[in-house]
Amino acid sequence: MTRSPVLSPVLSGALIGFLSSAVFAQQFVQETSRLPSQSFYSNQLSACDFDLDGDIDFAVADGQGYTSQGSPLQVRLYVNDGTGQFTDESIARAGGVTGWFRGVEFGDCDGDGDPDMILAQDYFTAPVLLINDGNGYFTDESETRLPNLRLSSARAQFADVDQDGDLDLTFCDSGTSSRFGSNGRSRLLINDGTGVYQDETDARMIGGSTMSQQMDLLFFDADNDLDLDMYVGTRSSGSTNSSRLWTNDGRGYFTGSLTAGGDFSVYSYDAGDIDGDARLDLIGANGASGNREKLIRNNDSGSWTDVTTWISPNPGADDNDSKFLDFDDDGDLDLIIAVLYGSRERMYVNDGTGQFTENTSLISGVSDATLDIAVADFTGDGRADIITVQGEGGNFQNRFYRNTGAFDTRPPVIAGVGLSEADRSGRRGILARLSDSYTSDRGFDPGFVRVELKGGGDESESLDMFWVGNSIWRADIIAPECSPGFEYRIVCSDRSGNVRTGEWISADLGGSPLAGDLNGDGCVDGMDIAVVLGFWSDTDQPCFDLNGSGLVDGGDLTIVISNFGSCL
Repeated sequence: MTRSPVLSPVLSGALIGFLSSAVFAQQFVQETSRLPSQSFYSNQLSACDFDLDGDIDFAVADGQGYTSQGSPLQVRLYVNDGTGQFTDESIARAGGVTGWFRGVEFGDCDGDGDPDMILAQDYFTAPVLLINDGNGYFTDESETRLPNLRLSSARAQFADVDQDGDLDLTFCDSGTSSRFGSNGRSRLLINDGTGVYQDETDARMIGGSTMSQQMDLLFFDADNDLDLDMYVGTRSSGSTNSSRLWTNDGRGYFTGSLTAGGDFSVYSYDAGDIDGDARLDLIGANGASGNREKLIRNNDSGSWTDVTTWISPNPGADDNDSKFLDFDDDGDLDLIIAVLYGSRERMYVNDGTGQFTENTSLISGVSDATLDIAVADFTGDGRADIITVQGEGGNFQNRFYRNTGAFDTRPPVIAGVGLSEADRSGRRGILARLSDSYTSDRGFDPGFVRVELKGGGDESESLDMFWVGNSIWRADIIAPECSPGFEYRIVCSDRSGNVRTGEWISADLGGSPLAGDLNGDGCVDGMDIAVVLGFWSDTDQPCFDLNGSGLVDGGDLTIVISNFGSCL
């Protein structure tokens, strides 16, 4: 029998210390030569494969003037060559789109399979909606798709708030002066299914959404019910103006509340599971007293606890953003803080329970003025890199930090799965909440997300799922009157090729006992007529073939009409 060598406690401790310093040697190395040289006042960036070539590009919301309006700037689009080397193609892809942009995000608003772009503008100016042609070239269609709004907005976000399968829009708005104003309100715009939006703020933001100095807006599933709740971060403080959680009732109607008391001069919020309990926690950059970060734990009971003391050290500094990322590949989310006018961005190691300790040797030291930060595998080598954007001071050169540390070996986490309610057309959605080794306002960029379905036999079919906001993906299915039971499971991959296959889940779409109620909403009405007309002459829809003729036709329409107006 071979015995392992026994180390003395002193030698063992020395070895552990050596290995720890080796693991946490400077891991994020500045390689800003990967970015074009530039000096634009940059406020926020969003990482997305907007040209659909398989690598991650990014866009930057440029717009100068801190408290007073400067000259308008061009929105910037940086295209990845596949290795993390970027070219500025802003003029070719979105030439002439200029403004006082504070926020930029991507989402497929018109349902054609490519990511479109929303730009939030400051100084009481209209937002801009850019439509993608499928190859990453954008056209301004704001005039025909957005209502006539002028906003002082720091952020905009896409999310399917009403679970009808299309992406709605929400904006911060601080009123008629600037993002530091006090007479604005968060705005909620509902998609008609084609990418045309209507302002429904009054009806859907219950109790009103007026808040001063709105700096950030984040969608995430706060209560694990697979709909998207909303967090609005403000630079104000006190019980009436502190940042607020807006809880979604599942149909896109929101009620506001505080989480763990008030906060202070916060600039951004990020959501991630810091302690492995499958609930999304929050960090607010600058949100605690004395310009410290505020860390908020999401409890199993649905309550929230201020755990700001879990960040050590947590100095008073003018910080503007944060992101979670598992940079040591140990399965928990570590933390990076974007520092304004500091000697380096601050990086913290998670002990697995949500306790964060700073390690100052992880990232190149650079004195700059970081306003926003993004994490993604930009180089395609299986490790998440970092890009920061600069504004307010310095030379405004954005920066790239290449990750030279551990490869990502862990597949995405399937944190929740379920079915949405049927909409008026009979569609239901299979929903999945997913997370991976880094966070962003868009969740993470997966390799693929699919749902596999099977009925009574062993054969299965696979449907691609589509992104509906932050960490939620969806696949649509029809819920006809005579739907049988079925099974489904989620299969997903990250960009490193790590695959997670979920367990099979049994489901029954049920149906309506009411003859002619084809979409299962409890009433026979115009939507049921629309179902018949939509499947007219179809020979492969027995659930809509009400008279058993083998064809969806006038006989089935007659049955619907004869029961028209009946409800359960």
